[in-house]
This record gives sequence, C-alpha cells and structure tokens, in this order.
Amino acid sequence: MKIKETPLKDCYIIEPILFEDDRGYFYEKFNEKKFNELTGLNGHFVQDNVSKSNYGVVRGLHLQKANHAQAKLVSCLDGKVWDVAVDLRKGSPTFGKWFGVELSGENKLQFYVPRGFAHGFSVLSETAVFAYKCDNFYYKESEGGVLWNDQELRIDWKLPTADILLSDKDKIQPTFAEGNF
Repeated sequence: MKIKETPLKDCYIIEPILFEDDRGYFYEKFNEKKFNELTGLNGHFVQDNVSKSNYGVVRGLHLQKANHAQAKLVSCLDGKVWDVAVDLRKGSPTFGKWFGVELSGENKLQFYVPRGFAHGFSVLSETAVFAYKCDNFYYKESEGGVLWNDQELRIDWKLPTADILLSDKDKIQPTFAEGNF
C-alpha cells in the first residue's frame, strides 16, 4: 500500500497495490501492521459498516463526539463518491478546512479520517456501495454534525444542488459557527 498526505493534518489517502491479470485482480484492502508503520497511527478498527446509496445522496457531515469519537478508514466498493472530511479540532493548523477525494470501485482508494473530523460523501454514480472501518463503536447519544451546505465551509459536493437528496437529520444539522462538535 502507498500512503499519500492530504492538505489536512493527519488525513491520508491509501492506495493499494493491485495485482491484475486476465482472471481479474487481487489487492490487500487493509493490513494493520503496514498501516501503522506507514502512518505512525494506531489503525486498530473495531466496527465495519456498509451503506448503499443512490445518485445524488449526500450523507453527512457526521461525527461522534467526546469519548465516542471515531477515526474512519473509508472506501467505495462499487460506484463512485466524492468523499469529504472537515477538520474540527480546535488548535489544529487546518481547523475549519475541508478536503475531498473521489473514491470508487475502480480506483480502490481509501481515505483515512481521524478523530475530531466531520465526514460525509456524495454519490456521483447511479448507486454506490460505501464501506467504513471505525476505530470506536457507534453511540447514538454522541452523534454530532455540521450542515452539509454550510456557508462558511463552502463545500463543493460535485453535484447540481437540485439533484441532492438528504435525510431529515442532515437537513437540520447545526452550522460550523454553531460549533456542535
């Protein structure tokens, strides 16, 4: 695997080494030892989640707060998404900044989003199957978020606004300035 730094402190893009021939392909999706050596992080994950979404869906921006904060290693197994992380760590040199990367079943990239970040994605293909590895268990009472179209963050979701589909919860998340994180 290859690790690429992003403009956000502690966020990484992970590119697998692909072995391909006439039969298909093989790649190692995750190796804790290699991940820890290459990033200097603790890549111990305790929960895997998978979602399937249709074109235009925006999921996010979500986070888990306090003792239930989660680092995530995310990927798109089928289809194509625009994946976004926002640094919410006060005191971080990249606080309030966001970064996005296209993840797809074709490019097989993964995106590491550390604790203290909000995370979301938009679906750019007809459907997308999205996978999350989390380093802490989900706890409903610790849910937090930031409004997907926050005017201060100005995130480009790579979709026409008229095509965006949101959950009721995502329509009413607080703004970045309200600081519900």
